[in-house]
Amino acid sequence: MQRICLFPGTFDPITLGHVDIVNRALPLFDKIIIGIGLNAAKAPMFSPEQRLLWISEIFKDEPKVEGAVYEGLTVKFCEEIGARFILRGIRYVSDFEYEKTIADANRTLDKEIETIFLTGEPKYTSVASTIVRDIIRNNGDATPFIPQAVAESLKNLK
Repeated sequence: MQRICLFPGTFDPITLGHVDIVNRALPLFDKIIIGIGLNAAKAPMFSPEQRLLWISEIFKDEPKVEGAVYEGLTVKFCEEIGARFILRGIRYVSDFEYEKTIADANRTLDKEIETIFLTGEPKYTSVASTIVRDIIRNNGDATPFIPQAVAESLKNLK
């Protein structure tokens, strides 16, 4: 049985912190699906199609990684794609408290799906999509926080 993992998030935009988590999780799984969750409560800066393009470009040389867009419960999407693992990155203790609550709820909904937490590299702890969006919105230089593929496409949007 393949070890399929879902790495869910908004990835609006995908950051170097996200890429770090995926790259360090590669030896653990046969396939990692970066799931762009659509959340009616959030107004994203970038379209799901743009975020999928970034994922495809960043991981074009890694056959174990693919992107997908989904709506609804994360555990339901896991069932659809055959994922038995959910991957989450942790930067701070507060992240763990929040993520553990979600993991507990997911475990109640589906006992077959396990959440795996990876702590981020210290150099990426200050990297958050919210901060990156604010930098971009205010015409700042977000390149220290984002992959080259994202930086290149943002240049073309200006």
